[in-house]
Amino acid sequence: MSNIIITNNQYVYEKYKDTMDIIYNEKFSYMEILSFVRDKIHEGHKLLTHPLSGSIKPNETPYKTILISKDKKELDMEGLKIIEESILTARKFQEDKITPNWTEKVLDDFRVIDLSLIENVIKKLG
Repeated sequence: MSNIIITNNQYVYEKYKDTMDIIYNEKFSYMEILSFVRDKIHEGHKLLTHPLSGSIKPNETPYKTILISKDKKELDMEGLKIIEESILTARKFQEDKITPNWTEKVLDDFRVIDLSLIENVIKKLG
């Protein structure tokens, strides 16, 4: 598969580290993941998954996994628009209420949800 996973979720990293290209940084915040993906889009990568996928609000979970193309081509204007709007939306949510200091059990649940979302996309892409 010629895609790159960008994540701060150790479960995603552990599952795909040996089978896919992955950029993993457990210290990245949700916002840092979005900004990193925006920079990659500026480099010519195509956005393949919506940055705000799932029903969890950006200020509820600290975990985010996004799929981009491995190949660089012309600027993905639609993807750039989506990531920029996602950054604005996430920032608005964070300004309204910051992400709580969740217990490890809740964080584990968020990791599992994030993994499940990306697993479904990867299965569909083949």
